[in-house]
Parts: sequence; structure tokens; C-alpha cells
Amino acid sequence: MRSLVIYFSRPGNNWAVGYIEKGNTEVIAEYIKEFTGADLFKCDPKRPYSDDYMACTEEAMAYKKQNARPELKKYLDDISAYDVIYIGGPIYWGELPYEVYTELDRLDFTGKIVKPFATHEGSGLGSIENVLKKKCAGAIVKNGLAVQGSAVNSEMAKKQVKDWVE
Repeated sequence: MRSLVIYFSRPGNNWAVGYIEKGNTEVIAEYIKEFTGADLFKCDPKRPYSDDYMACTEEAMAYKKQNARPELKKYLDDISAYDVIYIGGPIYWGELPYEVYTELDRLDFTGKIVKPFATHEGSGLGSIENVLKKKCAGAIVKNGLAVQGSAVNSEMAKKQVKDWVE
């Protein structure tokens, strides 16, 4: 089965671990790639979030209030070649970052298996499983995986991802 990971990840100042060069969700996406051979697609915004964590959360709340669809640097045109789609990001105010929704709104998930994942510091998966059941109409949405952001670079997190994808 061919797999794709669609994700958003943000480096910079992080709540639990200070400044990070690579976003926590990107680390998890790379683990998924390592264990499944999945292709990666990062929802990279044309206008990045602030490097400052508190400013970033305010920007994320503004997107939520507007139900925004921030413009991305590039987009996927078609996911028909994939059977399993992993969809993930950090939890911002109970949801995935709206950059992910920008991408998902463009795609046809009919007949796909969707596996949600998130990084967080206490909110688990938030509401993303239910949101993805609506956004990915026609897909089978499986149980998701929540990984604590401050632990993503641990062997425990890597094993958690490996067990989940298998």
C-alpha cells in the first residue's frame, strides 16, 4: 500500500523545549516515512507563523476565528496514487493548524484510509479525529496517535510511532 504524510510543522520557540530547529510534527512525519516508506508533503505557509511561541498561538487563534485557509507555497494536485494518508500537525486550540485544512479542502479522499496524528503538550488529539471524518469524506478514518512534543526525539516516541503504523 502506498502512503503519504500530509503535515504542518513549525520550528522556532516551543512551549516545552525552548527553541527547536525542526518542528516536532516533522520529526514524527519522518518516523512515519522511515517505517512505511511514505512520501511527505509539508503544508508550508507563504506567511509563516511568528518565531515567538505566544505570538504564534495568537496567530493560530485568529485563523480559527476566521476559519481561515492560509495560502501555501505549494499544493498537492492529486492523491489518487495513495492508499493510506497520514495527516498531522501540532494541536492549536484543539485543532490542526489551518494550513492543513487549506490542503485537505482541495483533495478527494474517497476510498482512502486516513490516519491522524498530532504533537501536543497536554491536549492529546484535540478534536482532529472528528474534524477529519468530516473533511475527508469518503475515507475510513482510523484511530489517531498523539505524541507529546517534548518527547518526540526519544526512543519511546519512535517506538510509539512504529507500533501505531504497524
